[in-house]
Amino acid sequence: MQHFKAYLADESATAAFGAALARALAPGLVIYLHGDLGAGKTALTRALLHASGHQGTVKSPTYTLSEPYRITVDGQLVNAIHYDLYRMSSPEEFLDAGFREDFDGHNICIVEWPEKGEPVLPPPDVQVWLSVCGLGREVELQALSELGQLCLDRLTFAPPA
Repeated sequence: MQHFKAYLADESATAAFGAALARALAPGLVIYLHGDLGAGKTALTRALLHASGHQGTVKSPTYTLSEPYRITVDGQLVNAIHYDLYRMSSPEEFLDAGFREDFDGHNICIVEWPEKGEPVLPPPDVQVWLSVCGLGREVELQALSELGQLCLDRLTFAPPA
């Protein structure tokens, strides 16, 4: 499967990458976000959601575990649900909350700390790793399905100069 790597020198580069990823989205996509605390997972998600038409605040779902948004993908309204599983004490919490039903092939599901939901969390189409690198961030994406491959095929990103 396809890989994508880029260096994000600062917050504006992260926002630009989020916008590029927003243009590559497809309904039903499941995205796992990996990275240490402070690596930029929520900042990337915020940029992606704003570039997809969400006008309001994008808050980290650290305490609520999930936050739903209505965004535009390829001219159609789609639900995007941002999960932060960091505070989950067991995968059963994911099931008890009814989150599995959100992964219905229509919603775009973006999951921070997916390892906390294993083995009950549905598999990803795209895995994203963010890591601190110097003053910026390194981002790496890997497609794990046909839908993920479509997303990476559509992704075009040139870091801001």
